[in-house]
Amino acid sequence: MTDKQVTIQREFGGGGRPRPIMLAIAGDSGTGKTTITAGLVKALGAERMTSVGADDYHRYDREERKGLPFTPLHPDCNYLDIMEQHLHHLSLGHPILKPIYNHDTGTLDRPEYVEPREFVIVEGLHPLHSKVSRACFDITVFLEPPEDIRIKWKLARDTKKRGYTTEQVRKELEKREPESAEFIRPQRASADIVVRFSPIEERGETADDPLSAYLLLRPTISHPDLSSILSDDIRTAMHLKLRRDADGKPVDSVHIHSYAKREETRQVEQAIWDELGVDEPVPDALGMIDSETRDEPLAVTQLILLYHLIQARKAVDTNG
Repeated sequence: MTDKQVTIQREFGGGGRPRPIMLAIAGDSGTGKTTITAGLVKALGAERMTSVGADDYHRYDREERKGLPFTPLHPDCNYLDIMEQHLHHLSLGHPILKPIYNHDTGTLDRPEYVEPREFVIVEGLHPLHSKVSRACFDITVFLEPPEDIRIKWKLARDTKKRGYTTEQVRKELEKREPESAEFIRPQRASADIVVRFSPIEERGETADDPLSAYLLLRPTISHPDLSSILSDDIRTAMHLKLRRDADGKPVDSVHIHSYAKREETRQVEQAIWDELGVDEPVPDALGMIDSETRDEPLAVTQLILLYHLIQARKAVDTNG
């Protein structure tokens, strides 16, 4: 099936089932995909949102990969054709029997039955790898923190949660770099939104300081009118400007400042939420890195993604 056929099927229905709104969050290992996804699921509720890990489509377990000439970043290390089929089914409202790659043990576990709900988030290394998979999504996101920050995050996660030593993680990062450049980073060009968490160098900040968020909002989908939201009293929390993307085309750039006070970001969040006309409070699960740590740029970033999800849901329900 071609990407055009997938688009037509999604547009005109998938056999009587209400189709879900599909969001892709792509990026290299350790870029924060799971953290952003978890906050969105908590914000809307697991009863309304299905989360799918695209990395579950690994072809080999961790032990088998030791003897292979490529890493999980290489398409040949994954069943990407099966992933495409499953994304297509989910995008039409059909259930799938999804494989499971256990990141804790490095083993391939028993597959699980997954039913799409109102919203489906697919996060992983390769969700935007092909035209067919990209056609399954309403909204696409690519995460690209600076490399030193990504390495810091990956070292912390893999040594604390996955049993690796620091030396093993650094060796694996070096091995993966050519495939990251060839297969992962090019997916950035297909994203509607590019998200970068990084310090503000002009203020002398480093990777050890709280990180601001930079969002490129490409005109491939409709975005909230942030210019009408940003009044003078909250511009220290967030500002919007026009800049040139990597391809030279103009694109809106949103900067969410790490040094903003909570009362200022709360005003931003409420203004964005009010644009949706939703008769309920802003979800308090947004911005949580763990059970105790809240990050304001992360909260506003997640809220902007939530805005797109709800707007897309309204549009499909109205036109369907």
